[in-house]
Amino acid sequence: MKEYLSQLNDAQLAPTTHVDGPLMVIAGAGSGKTRVLTFRIAYLMSKGVDPFNVLALTFTNKAAREMKSRISEIVGSSEAKNLWMGTFHSVFAKILRIESDKLGYPSNFTIYDTQDSEKLISSIIKEMNLDKDIYKNKQIRSRISSLKNSLITVRAYYNNPELIESDAMAKRPKMGEIYKNYVDRCFKAGAMDFDDLLLKTNELLTRFPDVLAKYQNRFRYILVDEYQDTNHSQYLIVRALADRFQNICVVGDDAQSIYAFRGANINNILNFQRDYDEVAMYRLEQNYRSTKTIVNAANSIIAHNKSKIDKVVWTSNDSGNKIKVHRSLTDGDEGRFVASTIFEVKMQEQLHNKDFAILYRTNAQSRAMEEALRKRDIPYRIFGGTSFYQRKEIKDILSYLRLIINPADEEALKRIINFPARGIGQTTIDKLIIAANKHDKSIFEVLENLNSIDMGINAGSKTKLNNFVTMIQSFQVMNQNVNAFELTEHVAKVSGLLREFKKDGTPDGVARMENIEELINGIKDFVEGQKEIADSTASLAEFLEDVALATDLDNEDSDDNKVVLMTIHLAKGLEFPHVFIVGMEEDLFPSAMSMNTRSELEEERRLFYVALTRAEKQAYLTYTLTRYRWGKLIDAEPSRFIEEIDDAYLDNITPMQERRFNPMLDADIFGDVEPNVVRFKKPTIRKKEAVPPKFVAPKNLKPVTKTDTAKTSNLFDDKLVVGNIVSHLRFGKGEVLKIEGAGTDIKAEINFEHGGVKKLLLRFAKLEILG
Repeated sequence: MKEYLSQLNDAQLAPTTHVDGPLMVIAGAGSGKTRVLTFRIAYLMSKGVDPFNVLALTFTNKAAREMKSRISEIVGSSEAKNLWMGTFHSVFAKILRIESDKLGYPSNFTIYDTQDSEKLISSIIKEMNLDKDIYKNKQIRSRISSLKNSLITVRAYYNNPELIESDAMAKRPKMGEIYKNYVDRCFKAGAMDFDDLLLKTNELLTRFPDVLAKYQNRFRYILVDEYQDTNHSQYLIVRALADRFQNICVVGDDAQSIYAFRGANINNILNFQRDYDEVAMYRLEQNYRSTKTIVNAANSIIAHNKSKIDKVVWTSNDSGNKIKVHRSLTDGDEGRFVASTIFEVKMQEQLHNKDFAILYRTNAQSRAMEEALRKRDIPYRIFGGTSFYQRKEIKDILSYLRLIINPADEEALKRIINFPARGIGQTTIDKLIIAANKHDKSIFEVLENLNSIDMGINAGSKTKLNNFVTMIQSFQVMNQNVNAFELTEHVAKVSGLLREFKKDGTPDGVARMENIEELINGIKDFVEGQKEIADSTASLAEFLEDVALATDLDNEDSDDNKVVLMTIHLAKGLEFPHVFIVGMEEDLFPSAMSMNTRSELEEERRLFYVALTRAEKQAYLTYTLTRYRWGKLIDAEPSRFIEEIDDAYLDNITPMQERRFNPMLDADIFGDVEPNVVRFKKPTIRKKEAVPPKFVAPKNLKPVTKTDTAKTSNLFDDKLVVGNIVSHLRFGKGEVLKIEGAGTDIKAEINFEHGGVKKLLLRFAKLEILG
């Protein structure tokens, strides 16, 4: 047996050594699916399969790089280079560049990101004189994306009366026209958006049978990671490519299908056995990541879903601690609990900041967490914020580079034609756009023929435009002789970008300069790294494609020692020793927008399953009794998902302190109530309930004891004196410096460790006397 195969357990070994025919591997969380995929590719190569005939599809570049690195260690880097391995979008972009002429695109077509698409749609809406409050560019882009992923082309749209009617009902009767203009403008600009990379690949394989046969013959063995996350368009491409030899291996977990909102279809994995004959089914059920408590709790959660493939995930790891459940009064209190717990556990167990992750359902929840972490001086980083490549100064310089490669790129040209400022005004740019549309040319082609097209542009403006064209053309000539690093350095200087940002001496200006320097460093690293890759030229075109296809987590430094904050969707595939899942409340998690149907609710439950199984040693679930939503304080109730976890795995750690109410009004103003005058009886149901319905606490709550309530001093019985050491939930420990006032107006001046000197009104302050 090959030495590397000895690292597999029996369940992992079976699919790894299965060579021919369709097979599906249902891999539970933390069960080693990446190892199976990696070793299976190495095993195929050891059995004589040519790496040129292997296609492996993943959802992140990071996953593809890790797999390729592991395979290189087993079979050698020279052979591993020949594998077709990468994300769906990167592999299909590669095929489209090879076959681009068949679809009428240049091989160096630009890939538009979301921001580029939205800007183009904004331009189209403006040119069509439509109301931008009705035709919102983000909504229109999302609609177009949905149509493309459902393989609804412009022609198919106009042949579908129901689609036209639904857009008319939504007060967007011009939707079809916008869609057509958007597709036409992208084609004229030699650009594809992300959705086109799938749509155009389907078009290529459908319209050109010889091309389909070519790639069916090439990709004799196909492996797909995270198959449950594939959408309909991806499914059809994989199905078409695998149809001839049917040596297809899909790996996934229906319990971790959480991307329905972007078109993922769980039925792709649920129905895989119907698509192929004699499918071999393997299950990886041993979890190597988490404790028994976490694994069993996750099983008890997912058991509530009806649509699932049966499996029982188990682990031989230690039982570990119970999942800790904490209730806070507000989201600010919740943040302070999380920060103080991280601080204490880190000190007690000698852990690193990067051992902790805070997961939430929506990005908006990060604010309270950030605030609390800053006050504790705990370094953190947020995934899913503004990507490095989306920052203004980076987009500026990348637009110059994009225009060098593809002068038809309309969005890149409009961004930089007058940045840095060179006296080319918006009126001149509008005239260029009108002329380009009128003559069916790109804006750059119009610029190259300024003297032969009458646009009413004066001589001074023409000189400035000609200088701009000459500069871009000089960059294009240089691009033929130097690598991406040397060209970028030259462009940054000659274009005036470096000079522009150096003029700004503010901290923002300095940060922009640092970012440009970091970009140039990154290009240098890219050029060096590409030397190891077969058929790579380290060209500017290769770098721009690498940037355009970068996924959410590709550009993060995993060695950075900071607490990680991210949405649960971004956390998929990651793991951390300690995980806090915050905002466990109804209408937040599960989301109010995802409870209209059973399938939506089951997706939310799978999302919670993913969140819980990110934890290796300890999981925390936190919720609040009140939370600000849209500027209003609303009552909250614990998430149903807490209730769905088996009691045996939960430990409620909320300090059950008695909350005292000090009336603001004098009861005498309401007069006396005679005992015999009561006209209505209190409803009996109220007598049975310990708390109002909205505040039903989760299971496992500990009863309030005398010892618990004694900890909070009654601050009106003269027990608090100058010199007392007290503890406050928000400000930490502090020393009482002064007490003044009388009755309900007693105030204490306290010097806190974290908050400094504060003057608190004692009838509202929640203080614990420590000594």
